[in-house]
Amino acid sequence: MFSHDDDDRTFDQFRGTDTYIASEELRHAVNVAVALARPLLVRGEPGTGKTVLAENLAASLKLPLIRWHVKSTTKAKDGLYVYDTVARLHDSRFGGDVKDIAKYIRLGPLGEALDSPTRVVLLIDEIDKADIEFPNDLLLEIDAMRFRIDETGREVVAKQRPVVIITSNNEKELPDAFLRRCVFHYIQFPTRELMTEIVRVHHPDLTDKVLDNALELFFGLRATPKLRKKPSPSDPIDWISALNKAGVDLARVSGGIPFHGTLLKTEQDIELLGKRAKA
Repeated sequence: MFSHDDDDRTFDQFRGTDTYIASEELRHAVNVAVALARPLLVRGEPGTGKTVLAENLAASLKLPLIRWHVKSTTKAKDGLYVYDTVARLHDSRFGGDVKDIAKYIRLGPLGEALDSPTRVVLLIDEIDKADIEFPNDLLLEIDAMRFRIDETGREVVAKQRPVVIITSNNEKELPDAFLRRCVFHYIQFPTRELMTEIVRVHHPDLTDKVLDNALELFFGLRATPKLRKKPSPSDPIDWISALNKAGVDLARVSGGIPFHGTLLKTEQDIELLGKRAKA
């Protein structure tokens, strides 16, 4: 039987990576979740690095990453395994040997994580997209770290408890019973100083003046009243890349915003920006 004692081993503390700048608060939350062997539930604005956190945590700990991208139609059991009845029926119609049901069982992402002989990082991405009962349906397997395949009677028991990162865009409230089992962290929008570090990672050759100009424009946009969708932290990285590839001198960018579609994502916001530029 699996026990928490199995987790009593040394891990390198997560400090971010060369390409992922994590705040001190986020680093603490990750390390607490790993130490307690509990899922880390991460919320934050789109573009604040929730999904890539799992990728960089896996790289930092040198562990494989298994991804489970949740959709509105996703059921909790899909994450454990799928019994391909269609393939078995097809084989039976054409004289195939269908006695071994196990060959028609395909493990889902959570099933793969529990069945893995070594520890992995499991990303459950955008859990709030699914039905409201979806998180509760995962409670038993996440707590016990085991599940049974009904069709074969096989019981899958985790040899190593996976590191579980769960992201949410706060589209709907998650059940209290589920929240109690998680370590929670809200990724705050980066400060000007942290944003400078983030952009520098992706654009190390920018001069201080150019970077200051870009961030001044970016934070000015975010402060614009009545803006429907504020630019996310990933947007200025794409914007600077577009300017560089087009040969636009960032030091001369002022007033209008070239390639504003990388920063503004709705026609209402683009119209609002146009009206403010004319005012």
